[in-house]
Amino acid sequence: MYKEIREILFSLEDEEYKKFQSSLCPNVNNIIGVRLPYLRKMAKQLAKGEWKTYINSARDDYFEEVMLQGMVLGYVKADVNERLNYIANFIHKIDNWSVCDSFCVGLKFTKFNMEKVLAFIEYYLKSKEEFEVRFGIVMLIDYYINEEYIDKVIILLDSINHEGYYAKMGVAWAVSMCYVKFPKKTMKYLNNNSLDNFTYNKVLQKIRESLKVSKEAKDNIRSMKREY
Repeated sequence: MYKEIREILFSLEDEEYKKFQSSLCPNVNNIIGVRLPYLRKMAKQLAKGEWKTYINSARDDYFEEVMLQGMVLGYVKADVNERLNYIANFIHKIDNWSVCDSFCVGLKFTKFNMEKVLAFIEYYLKSKEEFEVRFGIVMLIDYYINEEYIDKVIILLDSINHEGYYAKMGVAWAVSMCYVKFPKKTMKYLNNNSLDNFTYNKVLQKIRESLKVSKEAKDNIRSMKREY
């Protein structure tokens, strides 16, 4: 089955998009160059059919092959425990931010299984693997920065301790989103946190870049930068 999928992917190859995607993922050297709308269309079709056969036989030689598997898992209809088992197997394949973030945004079943999925992702926040940690962080961003979970999210983000660039940038992105939605709670956290200097300053930078933060607030945030 993977041969048919690969043939379809190469038939959709777009050289200009390949250059664009490669510029966003400089360390990824196996990109075919298939635009995301085509991948999503393929994923929806596969999810309606014998998706387990596809997932179990899928190859990981190309960026799009891995991306497609993740998208399919977002569209399938399955029991939550079964789906989480497939997700756990897939997470080990993530080796770049693009696959990670696209995968997470498709896991909308989370909205109906908040506590169960939160318990599932907490394990990955403690991982030694950079993109496993980022998976957990992006899941928090996509589904848990809300009134019910904001306090828990801040505690979880402060507990993350990973030296990987994409893990640190994920934390910075997440904390900045917490600030946009819950400025008072997040400001209290920014005044007393365990973030390393790089991540902390990246949080401030991302807050300043937000179009949803006032100029006055940005000026105050700018004054909080750590010198190191």
